Amino acid sequence: MTVALKTVNSFPYQIREIEHVWITMSDGVRLAARIWLPETAEAEPVPGILEYIPYRKRDSTAYRDSMTHPYFAGHGYACVRVDLRGSGDSEGILLDEYLAQEQQDGLEVLEWIAEQSWCSGSVGMMGISWGGFNALQVAAHRPPALKAIITICSTDDRYADDIHHMGGCLLGDNLSWASTMFAYNSCPPDPLLVGERWKELWLERLQGSGLWLDTWLRHQRRDDYWKQGSICEDFSAITSPVLAVSGWTDGYSNAVFRLLANLKASRKGLIGPWGHKYPHLGVPGPAIGFLQESLRWWDRWLKGIETGIMEEPMLRVWMQESVPPTTYYDERPGHWIGEPAWPSPSIVSQKYPLAAGRIGEADEPIPERPLRIQSPLSVGLFAGKWCSYAAGPDLAHDQREEDGGALVFDGAPLEEAIAILGAPVVELDLQANKPIAMVAVRLSDVAQDDKATRVTYGLLNLTHRNSREYPEYLKPEERYRVRVQLNDVAQVFPKGHRLRLSLSTSYWPLAWPPPEPVRLTIYTGSSTLSLPIRQSSGELDAQVPAFGEAEGAPPLAKTLIEPEHHNWRVIRDLAKDESTLEVINDKGIFRLDDIDLEVQNKTVETYTYQADDFSSVRGETLCIRGFKRQDWSVKTVTRTVLTSTPTHFHILADLDAYEGDRRVYCQSWDKTIPRDYI
Repeated sequence: MTVALKTVNSFPYQIREIEHVWITMSDGVRLAARIWLPETAEAEPVPGILEYIPYRKRDSTAYRDSMTHPYFAGHGYACVRVDLRGSGDSEGILLDEYLAQEQQDGLEVLEWIAEQSWCSGSVGMMGISWGGFNALQVAAHRPPALKAIITICSTDDRYADDIHHMGGCLLGDNLSWASTMFAYNSCPPDPLLVGERWKELWLERLQGSGLWLDTWLRHQRRDDYWKQGSICEDFSAITSPVLAVSGWTDGYSNAVFRLLANLKASRKGLIGPWGHKYPHLGVPGPAIGFLQESLRWWDRWLKGIETGIMEEPMLRVWMQESVPPTTYYDERPGHWIGEPAWPSPSIVSQKYPLAAGRIGEADEPIPERPLRIQSPLSVGLFAGKWCSYAAGPDLAHDQREEDGGALVFDGAPLEEAIAILGAPVVELDLQANKPIAMVAVRLSDVAQDDKATRVTYGLLNLTHRNSREYPEYLKPEERYRVRVQLNDVAQVFPKGHRLRLSLSTSYWPLAWPPPEPVRLTIYTGSSTLSLPIRQSSGELDAQVPAFGEAEGAPPLAKTLIEPEHHNWRVIRDLAKDESTLEVINDKGIFRLDDIDLEVQNKTVETYTYQADDFSSVRGETLCIRGFKRQDWSVKTVTRTVLTSTPTHFHILADLDAYEGDRRVYCQSWDKTIPRDYI
């Protein structure tokens, strides 16, 4: 779905665009930049805004950029969109995500912007996902010119709460994301910008970027590799004001709460119903006038104009209302609420004991009883993605089939509606029959027709019960008390609906399963569910200002050549006892008319398993990227396969690059990596 923005054609400032500028780093490597700024900026310097990402300003993000950066430029800012070293049209090689080199380059880019004749010396930094990450990371270095940041869909903790791991479990999205960057890193710069050196630069990337999945799988616990770039290591390092933004179907909403709770700098939080999208392009809707909201932030911190934004609630979130389960929503019903601080005084934690097959009443005495669960590998086929890109049906479906392989606890029908805001917590008194085990915990809203909509969930690798850095094997049949924190959420459970808690011992392919099947014994009475109940805050909610209509500058002209196609297919071959999840993310082929460039972007992910064989799980990704104009045509094809045994992970990967019909580069990888408490 494409959000229909209100196109703004007239701005307070006339805009000048500089399509291509080189910014030279201290080691001589040149980064490619695109700049939008007011026509009058040379005579009347303005603040700068930097977005610094690897997603190809020339083509991949050009359409999105054309709606965002000219909008800010038209309101008196110089917007600078820079390709990371080794990406897009920049020189060098991109060796991994969030490296110290990337942060150093970012500091030099900020200094360069501040020193330009058209810049007032004050600079902001913004971005979604990668750009949100490095905005936080660069801010932690306290560069003098950086006066504020907007970080969207990012995290403060690269191990505990990123696309690689969750609760110490290896995420399926780790493979998906590694494959995405494998494909991006294989793409060449544009000859129209970099000249005859384009092929030399391309071959440097093809030969040098490496296989990031191999690197990531060699760090299966929270070691120094993940601590680098995790600003939670020292929240006090950030002194710039921070606006932290995410969406409930995004993978990064938890970080907003931690940033508000732990930063000491001026800060605000905003969470809507969206997936991994800018809020003015937000799906599920409603999208909001995020560019207007961002201007209020920039005007306050880069121009010193009192816009009133800091007098508003610290946290604004979309309180979601109940919906039937499905994999895609155009809109999520709900309403905006506000909290003056986080943690909030309006949240009360209410603990409920778990009984056999049900959620007990608060303070109800529940006798101890052992309940056992050993889940089939099918639990998770309807889980959706860890991080929804709102690119087709990637949300969790009806949970009833999943619940067939889970240990289920149902609450009584609610006598009154309740609203929760924050992270539900489940404490379990349990035993395991194997030294390595995991537990997946889901909280669902069960309607009166018994349809179950997943509201939030959490994972825990039980070897990480005491430490993510120093895991410990379980001793079979020894009892442990563990704490599983579910994802933060804002949700209303209506009168007459029931809460359902579901526990499973696997959640494939959202998370890689343990080395072998595991049976858990859960003890009732001492095992509990705690809910963050939000007390009525109607007076404060009434003060939450309404957001404007989603706006943007006129987008680039592009022509659709082949349509997009997105699909999720669950295939059950009962003859082979084999199940497959096929995820198609085909963005079609489109032409950017102003530069006469055709762009192709297609990814197919396939996840399979057979029967109850934990060594049969297999993830495969195929990515095709293509670029074509009348006198130039290139294409890359990357393929990655991840399998495992009880003791090792095994990666097979291939990279093929074509100029026209001729293959100009190929490389294959065959890697075996020991499992480390996963």
